[in-house]
Amino acid sequence: MADPGHGPRRHGIVMLGTSPATMGGISSVVRVYQQVGLLDRYDVRYLATHCDGGKRAKLAIHLRAWLAFCSLLIRGRVGLVHVHVSKRMSFWRKLTFIIPAWLARRPVLLHLHAGSFEDFYEQGCGPVRRRLVRWTFDHASYVVTLSAGWQSWVRQISHNPHVEVVHNPVVVPARDPRRGRLTRVATVATDRTNTVLMLGRLGQGKGTYDLLDATVLLQRSGLRVALRLAGDGELDAVAARGRELGLDVTILGWINAADRERELRNAEVYALPSYREGLPMSLLEAMAAGLPVVCTPVGGIPDAVSDGVEGYLVQPGDVERLAGRLATILSDPKLATAMGARARAKALEFSAVVTLPQIEAIYERLGFFAACETVLSTVPGLPR
Repeated sequence: MADPGHGPRRHGIVMLGTSPATMGGISSVVRVYQQVGLLDRYDVRYLATHCDGGKRAKLAIHLRAWLAFCSLLIRGRVGLVHVHVSKRMSFWRKLTFIIPAWLARRPVLLHLHAGSFEDFYEQGCGPVRRRLVRWTFDHASYVVTLSAGWQSWVRQISHNPHVEVVHNPVVVPARDPRRGRLTRVATVATDRTNTVLMLGRLGQGKGTYDLLDATVLLQRSGLRVALRLAGDGELDAVAARGRELGLDVTILGWINAADRERELRNAEVYALPSYREGLPMSLLEAMAAGLPVVCTPVGGIPDAVSDGVEGYLVQPGDVERLAGRLATILSDPKLATAMGARARAKALEFSAVVTLPQIEAIYERLGFFAACETVLSTVPGLPR
């Protein structure tokens, strides 16, 4: 295993991950890094190793990044490699960078994002591939996980003593974007259409079909509900299932930051009944926007949401309880407002101002210090 304190500082930090223009959690995290100036502060060179699109486009961006990375290694321009990794092909793709870095004796910070990485390791890998996964964890200078549960799991399969929890960062608006929105406290819940929002990859793994079934129960109880679902995944299948059930479902597809802010501002509650998660950025963004949430206690979610405080936690697949908890929030605007306020307050604990100094501390333990004196607390749009 690499020694995290070895040697003098070499030239620079290279960060590897999916293109910030793509969909998904890693790109959302990287966009926050860019927004708050972390890459500029440490003079980080970002190489995109993946993009949305067909196989040819994905192969091309991977090859360009690999050639650029090898060129930087040969010229002695790589001092530290910060690798954002998910499961399946994301892991194997990143291994083509990690092995050359290891051969060149460059420290690697392995940043694990996939909520279902354990399933990938246990069910998607044979003995040889599992050994490669363990070797990668063992030889990283640091492994970063998104929750204490994932930290514990990594420690079970790896001898690496440097496994740390760093929560995903979220930018919390200085002003509550929903101020003035929740003024309908006296309105009878059944007299209005209640908007339930979900962001992410639509499909069984995220509990999207459970949410559809729960909405049927909500409507049977007399609540008028409109589902607004944004993201990629099984868009056509989800839309067809919604029509089959006679629901008011709008499939938004992948939306940009401005549209996402508008959707968060206009919803009554955020739902994410996932079966597996790391620490979803969409959940943190909903909380930062002051939305009460109904989600499942998987991955790092219990670090962010306490049952009955910022919203409710229900077990994956429990459609009746999911419907019941959504109904509780939608039927009681005062409760929704109070939970939303507590959610926004809790999101401050995951603010970039709080979480990114943990990444900076790892950089500095490895001998890399800020290239400029910009501090996160002075970045526009962040709470002071």
